Amino acid sequence: MKMTPRERVIEAMSLRKPDRVPLMCQFSIGAMMQQLKPSPAEFWYDGRLFSVGLADLCERFSFDGILVSLHGHSPQWRDEIISIKKIEEGKEEVVFKDRTEIHSWNDLPMVKYNNKREKKGIDEIDLLRDIPDVIDYIPVSQDLYFRIDQQYPFEIFGYLRELVGDKYSIHGEITSPFDYFLDLLGYEQGLISLILNPDKCKKILEKFTHNIADLAEKMCNCGIDAIKISSPFAGMGFISPEHYSEFVLPYESKIISAIKAKGKFTYIHTCGHIDDRLELMRDSGSSGLECLDPEPVGNVDLSNAFSRVGESMFIKGNIDSVNTLLFADDIKAYEDVKKIIETGMKGRGFILSTACSLAPKVTSQRIEMLHNMVEDIGYYI
Repeated sequence: MKMTPRERVIEAMSLRKPDRVPLMCQFSIGAMMQQLKPSPAEFWYDGRLFSVGLADLCERFSFDGILVSLHGHSPQWRDEIISIKKIEEGKEEVVFKDRTEIHSWNDLPMVKYNNKREKKGIDEIDLLRDIPDVIDYIPVSQDLYFRIDQQYPFEIFGYLRELVGDKYSIHGEITSPFDYFLDLLGYEQGLISLILNPDKCKKILEKFTHNIADLAEKMCNCGIDAIKISSPFAGMGFISPEHYSEFVLPYESKIISAIKAKGKFTYIHTCGHIDDRLELMRDSGSSGLECLDPEPVGNVDLSNAFSRVGESMFIKGNIDSVNTLLFADDIKAYEDVKKIIETGMKGRGFILSTACSLAPKVTSQRIEMLHNMVEDIGYYI
């Protein structure tokens, strides 16, 4: 019997085989901009426009689910802006009192602060003063933050349900405590502090964990099916398996337990090389894993990953967005994806996706190819 897109994703996350392989890629901001060509500043700050874009792209490319990567948009987002100026087609300058932002169709906004504050050292951090009791920001990228309006933290999920009803599986996103920790101290000082002052690091991580778990539990009440835990700096390029076990695993596990207690699925998103910690990620209790970047971006073999953790976790991945979807010729792109679909179909729970986000310059034809392929070769017998 033919399933709805939402049913298809839920079945795969439940480690059961749906009618066919679900398709659900996550869009980078640049990829969304390239496809939609909106006012870049308005698209970033306006929750209704952002939700319309998410729904449009999901329907345009026949995806089975929607990931909401930003939440907490303020309806009064224009109030703090001094000026918005169009620099050129698809590029705008937004001036605030404390900073200037350049928004474009190419990528994330670029930020320049008028008076940038130096990061505090680990010994200077005050747990009460320097770590908020309520998570009111998303550390999107270095120096780039998305503020969560405390009056409207989850309005976007309501907007989406108004647009798509129950047709698609809607997923929220939160950020790992380790990511907040590195943002607080700076990447270099944060990593050094794990060695020089591990006890203070754990106190900081514990407070972030408590507050992120609270945010996640509230998000679970918004009609979503799953929450992605974005943990991009927890791979081999940053920390060892031993440090992963000590500074990432215990804290993400607590958040995962809180989400699962609300009856929702979870999946961990860690980029790059993670082959040496797949079992540790499984031990978090997470429902699934996302990315599993193949070589050369990462070092995960999909078949090997299924054999090691696929009995207890669904896998969402692992198309190379750059080397397969962006740069490969048509034959190689098709063969790469075909192999992933065939491998994934042998596992218990599989969702076809790009490993990390869709690269900004991936063409609409290449994205459309993915749905054509799951319709052609992705049905379970």
